Amino acid sequence: MTNEHVSIANNSESEQFLLKTKLKVLQAELNSIEQKIIAFETILRSHLENEIIEEQELNVLYKNLQKAKKEKRIAQKKRGKNFIEAEGLKKVTKCKSANSTTIEEQKERKRLYREAMFFSHPDKFSLHHEKIDLATEITTKLIEIYQSGSLEKLRDFHTHLCNGNAFLKHHNSEDIGDNKPKDNYLEKEISQLEKQLEQAKRKHTFKVLSEYENPLTFIEELKEYYLDRIFKLRKRTRKASK
Repeated sequence: MTNEHVSIANNSESEQFLLKTKLKVLQAELNSIEQKIIAFETILRSHLENEIIEEQELNVLYKNLQKAKKEKRIAQKKRGKNFIEAEGLKKVTKCKSANSTTIEEQKERKRLYREAMFFSHPDKFSLHHEKIDLATEITTKLIEIYQSGSLEKLRDFHTHLCNGNAFLKHHNSEDIGDNKPKDNYLEKEISQLEKQLEQAKRKHTFKVLSEYENPLTFIEELKEYYLDRIFKLRKRTRKASK
């Protein structure tokens, strides 16, 4: 093995380690924030259960009233002399190419899944006990992506595995070279986590937790909001209530 190959292998392993570390840090931060939000929102609901239920019931009633009014107006129009029935939507025949694409996609998903599973199945590491847990974790992730992830994500994860980046120490470093397809699975996962983290931090309940000196004072704000909503909805649904 040349010094150049050793350098490439070491750089690749170091880069993958840094990416995996960043991924774990982001996931831990996201989990922590989500748990705090869930716990706080549970407290809020417990204090406003009656108001929330009444607002939801009145809102459904109001929507039903609006729907009935709309249907009544349409019925009145139909009884008019100048009413012309609108033509129904034309049926559009599905192209066969769309179905064939779906079949091709299913075949591609199966191929990628089987190849990736071949590289990562825990049975391959029966002589390397220290790697069995990692292999189990990776195959669990593979199954999850295969069952519910996009084809693009499955393709990225397949490349990530087959490049040897998930099990760098289990692959020959001489195999690492310019002919390898670019492995951007971890970068995409990090980008997705960063977006989810940003969305979680933008949630109003998290801002309350972060910015209010006493977050529980938000209960009174919410109560005022729901009481105002209930008051307005009661007026709008007064006739239905009689």
